[in-house]
Amino acid sequence: MNFVTKKWVFMKISSAILVPLMIWFILNLVSIFDKDYIEIVNFFTTQPSKILVSLTLVFAYFFSALSISEVFEDYIQDEKIKNAANKMLNIFAIIVPIITITIIFNLS
Repeated sequence: MNFVTKKWVFMKISSAILVPLMIWFILNLVSIFDKDYIEIVNFFTTQPSKILVSLTLVFAYFFSALSISEVFEDYIQDEKIKNAANKMLNIFAIIVPIITITIIFNLS
């Protein structure tokens, strides 16, 4: 299987995983929207919420990195700029979820 096919398969799998996670996230966001700070922190400190929010972040950033890299492939002709943009995108897609997940898991 070549690289482009793998990328397409990963996009389809990650989007299929994201659908139920996003439904869960949206329903819970609506339920905690009008809550005060303590109730929101309590929501994020429960174990299922920590795990599901973490999975949502990882898959969302993975999917967005794949999608944006396709835009780079289509619209940036210079290979050096395209490679630099893809590397920066991948670094961003790794660092931001790690920082966010670390903060969520350190909530008490």
